[in-house]
Amino acid sequence: MRVYVPLTLSGLAAAHRTGELGPGPLTAYAVTPALREWYLSDDIEELEYAALNRAALASLRLLATHPGTARRRVVVAADVPDGDAVADPDRGLDPGALGEVRIASAVRMARAAAVHVDGDEAVADVTAAADALGAADVGDDDAQFTVDGAEDHELLWYATQEIPHLIAAEAT
Repeated sequence: MRVYVPLTLSGLAAAHRTGELGPGPLTAYAVTPALREWYLSDDIEELEYAALNRAALASLRLLATHPGTARRRVVVAADVPDGDAVADPDRGLDPGALGEVRIASAVRMARAAAVHVDGDEAVADVTAAADALGAADVGDDDAQFTVDGAEDHELLWYATQEIPHLIAAEAT
């Protein structure tokens, strides 16, 4: 099963250093029955894109709680055995948890298929969105508009071999 693990660039650097995403349990996003029902599509690429976007929002939430980290959303796409990623049936239809799965243990970086990261042009909007997230969560429409502005930026695709370059560029 393909899962999308939300991170920050510093989290990606730690995963690269240790060779694993973790420790577990991890929250990730995947094509779950609830996501299928919500998205109303049978196209697996569209469904995986929706799961990726859910993970990007979770990455934004990580940025909001870590103000000192680089303001780029990061999502690692990894392949895990189907039974390793479990959706919580009690949260399955919660709009905030669509596509959410739990992975009990760390995931080896060798299982990573790709990394998705914001480009330079997204940094200002992602920074503003991270700052506005708390207000958006309590119903502020202007703040929600700012959060939605980050979603206008597509995450860029990187091969796993490019991780050293991504984390080195951010360290300088």
